[in-house]
Amino acid sequence: MSADEIAAFADFLAKERNDSPRTVAAYTRDVRAFAAFCDDYYGGPWSWGGVDRLAVRSWLGALEQRGLSRRSAARALSALRACYRFLNLTGRAGSNPARATRTPKQGRTLPAPLSRVEMDALLATAAQRAATGDFRAARDLAMLELFYSTGMRLAELAGLSEPDVDLLSDQVKVRGKGRKERLLPLGRQAGHALRTYASLRDAWLAGRSGVDRRAVFLNARGRRLSPRGVQYAMRDLLGTLARGHDLRVHSLRHSFATHLLDAGADLRAVQELLGHASLSTTQVYTHTSVERLKRVYQQAHPRA
Repeated sequence: MSADEIAAFADFLAKERNDSPRTVAAYTRDVRAFAAFCDDYYGGPWSWGGVDRLAVRSWLGALEQRGLSRRSAARALSALRACYRFLNLTGRAGSNPARATRTPKQGRTLPAPLSRVEMDALLATAAQRAATGDFRAARDLAMLELFYSTGMRLAELAGLSEPDVDLLSDQVKVRGKGRKERLLPLGRQAGHALRTYASLRDAWLAGRSGVDRRAVFLNARGRRLSPRGVQYAMRDLLGTLARGHDLRVHSLRHSFATHLLDAGADLRAVQELLGHASLSTTQVYTHTSVERLKRVYQQAHPRA
């Protein structure tokens, strides 16, 4: 594809499919990589309409030889399928060889949630730091409480703006994958942490110029805190736990879902809170709960 065609494809992803900027960037990168592969594979002129399933399978094989994970290979195939849908719609190709290619099977890995004891210890540490009145510590406590109270994704939290947070009705609006919006309830502790942080934030911003007054979470320069900045802040807190090196920011989302299901929450309600398009994606947390119950049973039952 030419540079203009790539730009048109990216525009199709963003405006027609409402894909996120990260998805658009990843898909266009994958399509460029496939085009480069075809240059070598065919060793001469080729067309998108002339590509067959064997070429697509060879490309996936080449990705595997390069050590690309099956998850990344599946995403690359999804990008190629989207590309061919775009080519079909614009009359540049009449078939979709990627659609007939089987998606690389992925091993199912169970998420690693924090235990209730670990979560309580983590929140206590964050609260102790915030009790000093430090702006950054109060911000980090608010982010931690928000992650655990709502189960929102990293990008969703980093993208929060002032109008998205309603502390009167204790709810927050987030924009998930595909720019889909959903309303999430705020727990009492999360609401309290956010109000404390908001008060410190307003005082900290007073009289400053060149700052972002719309973003909820700010860095030391008064700009919107980036997803990487959120990761650093949460990893600093997670590092206070004994197994902190095994935990990631996403572990907080896993903990939210697992603890809800452990307490008897309805699976479809958890699906809606997490913003999962498919119930099967949410069901992995039921497996985590069952595994935890098995361990408890093995340790506690006299005839286990």
